[in-house]
Amino acid sequence: TLALMTLTLDDPSGYGRIVRDGQNNVQRIVEQKDASEAELGIPEINTGILACTRSFLDDCLPKLSSNNAQGEYYLTDVIAMAVQSGLTVETLQPEFPWEVDGINDRVQLSRLERLYQLAQAESLMRDGVTLRDPNRLDVRGSVQIASDVIIDVNVVLEGDVTIEEGVVIGPNCIIRDTNIGAGTVIEAYSLVDGAIVGERCTIGPYARLRPGTELADKAKIGNFVETKKSYVGEGSKVNHLTYIGDSQIGKGVNVGAGTITCNYDGANKFQTVMKDGAFIGSNSSLVAPVTIGENATVGAGSTITKDVDDNGLAVARGQQRNVSDWKRPQKK
Repeated sequence: TLALMTLTLDDPSGYGRIVRDGQNNVQRIVEQKDASEAELGIPEINTGILACTRSFLDDCLPKLSSNNAQGEYYLTDVIAMAVQSGLTVETLQPEFPWEVDGINDRVQLSRLERLYQLAQAESLMRDGVTLRDPNRLDVRGSVQIASDVIIDVNVVLEGDVTIEEGVVIGPNCIIRDTNIGAGTVIEAYSLVDGAIVGERCTIGPYARLRPGTELADKAKIGNFVETKKSYVGEGSKVNHLTYIGDSQIGKGVNVGAGTITCNYDGANKFQTVMKDGAFIGSNSSLVAPVTIGENATVGAGSTITKDVDDNGLAVARGQQRNVSDWKRPQKK
């Protein structure tokens, strides 16, 4: 057989028409300029998409002729050749006419992209996903989304994305190659890339989870936090203005604002470990490799270069010196 994709249009002008016999079998394709008045009234047109064997083409292509109104070699003549050789021409039509539209410039490409994206958005909504605006969602990969998920405007889903039931994604987020557990909330302007996110987590706003990040259930990643190749344990909080790289964080850990894991010495990367219940004061630098013990505390503003024992306190600050009656410099 030879398979041919056709389309029925209200206005078929400009397209080759599908000519059938009394039994509705395809006989040939006639181009617009070669068509008779009766043939011009045929609404079924050629989309330019067909499937056949290589051996058939090897046989019929050398027989093509330019003896027609346009003086061109019509590839569509192979349909009549197929019929004459005894092949059955099977036809089918696309689900949506726009699926076979031609693209001649970037304007047409952008229009078709929006139609394609809207079709995906409508499919998700029929499966129980709430989209705040289906015109402002981009799906650029393979997504699996459970019911009762809410997605706000301008969200981009890339690669392989799995989103479990009850997840809420705020506006202007990018989710790439990530699994998101049930009940998790991702606030606005967050980028989640190559991560595994547990259930009932909170992320963002303005958070960046880089590849290798794994969040256990109920973990919290706050605003302006970046993580990379790190595990954050159940119920642990990394609330704001913090970098966590190459780290293992246990359960119930609190990481204060402005904390940095110093994981790179310019040549190699090292791991930071924060055990269950550790408390890291704000504006601390943890110079890896280093381990903060269970329920240990790091005082705010410390630079930690040595391991901290379980239940211990580490304070590493420069000594403060106050100068009385100090006069500020004046402009000359």
